[in-house]
Amino acid sequence: MGRPKEVARPTGVQSIDRAARLLRCFGPNAPERGVSELARETGMSVSTTHRLLSALAGNGLLRPTGGGRYTLGPLISQLARSGMSTHLREVAPPIMAKLRDEVEETVGLHELLATDERAVVDQAESHQPLHRRYTEIGVPIPLPYGAPGKAILAFLPAERREAVLARPLHPITPATITDPERLRRELGQAHRRGCAFSYAERTPGIHTVAAPIFDHTNAVVGSLSVSGPEQRMSRARTRALVEPVQDAAWAVSRMLGTPRERDLPKI
Repeated sequence: MGRPKEVARPTGVQSIDRAARLLRCFGPNAPERGVSELARETGMSVSTTHRLLSALAGNGLLRPTGGGRYTLGPLISQLARSGMSTHLREVAPPIMAKLRDEVEETVGLHELLATDERAVVDQAESHQPLHRRYTEIGVPIPLPYGAPGKAILAFLPAERREAVLARPLHPITPATITDPERLRRELGQAHRRGCAFSYAERTPGIHTVAAPIFDHTNAVVGSLSVSGPEQRMSRARTRALVEPVQDAAWAVSRMLGTPRERDLPKI
């Protein structure tokens, strides 16, 4: 008699591929999934799906919610948080360069600091002979000064936003906004339209439009801006750049795993 045929078992790589397929089934529109629906969606058997889900839950990548249902686990958030700051600077440059080439103005990347200030952490400089160039890389800047900070401040929780507005504000150009009530109105508009504007409020002769960047927890973590000399950046052109700036900021947010739904600009 011949030896019985052995049943082929999944290789380690195949198991990883299948586990990744399961993880991709979770998202903002499907935060919790059941074993049977995951089996149908991935084309795997119920027994294989259950075995992989149990392994993922045992390693903190999923969390059982009862009744054979699962949601993303704590390890996902821990891994994302640990690499978020570096990840922001890693994923943004190609998107920034593409936007710079599209609009032919300088693109800036701004990160929210733990002090509820912002810092310029990268830039894609315009190739125009006369252009905006950031020189204060890494230097803390109060959020109310300029469009990039206002784009961040507009999406902070109300308590933190009010704490920032309670800090003293001093004019640094003739156009600097120092009145908290006027800033509140501007921040409300920035929240509704998903972008902020600055017309020489922080740097004389420079006009800027900026859009917020969100992370995997739906929290604002920075902003992306386009700025240039007022000779080229009229108010009309600045407003015309809202959509490409928002598109680029949204692309960075998606790379950071935001669950936020995309809002259309309301200009």
